[in-house]
Amino acid sequence: MKELQERIQREGQILGNGILKVDSFVNHQVDAALMDACGREFARRFANLGAAKVLTAEISGIAPALTTALHLGLPVVYARKTKPITMPDQVYLTLAPSHTKGRMVELIISPEYLANHEKVLIIDDFLASGATILGLVRLAEAAGAKIVGIGTLIEKTFEGGREALKHLNIPVESLACIASMDDGKIVFSE
Repeated sequence: MKELQERIQREGQILGNGILKVDSFVNHQVDAALMDACGREFARRFANLGAAKVLTAEISGIAPALTTALHLGLPVVYARKTKPITMPDQVYLTLAPSHTKGRMVELIISPEYLANHEKVLIIDDFLASGATILGLVRLAEAAGAKIVGIGTLIEKTFEGGREALKHLNIPVESLACIASMDDGKIVFSE
């Protein structure tokens, strides 16, 4: 998606260790118009999958998941990283490594929001190693739900996440694919 690529080139900051900072429009301050355009594009790409819900991880995945769900007419479920007192004792829980936090984080979903045999579309901000998305897949599988597609705003193709998801045999779509971030320069793949 050209608009997203241009924004990454203009405002993205390479912090080293494979970390791309896009805080000015995705991860801290959110450009609502850009997220709406991204959601519209995801909705177009995934329109025929029959998803019943959109699933993401708190917090950076919420904006693109919400706009995608809005354009598909679906609810959004997001995995929490801490369990609030309002959540039941029995939950779906998994661990996933966080590249930006430098540690493992919990991903928690209340069982009342994912159902057996429900078709689920995962939307997140980044696809890097695939660890967070695989955590979301594990949560959906624990609920008996079926993942029908995965969409990410930004894919760092050099980190192997797409290969880690290959065994799922479902469509994986990324709106901006970065081939390298060497020498402080962002290079997109086609």
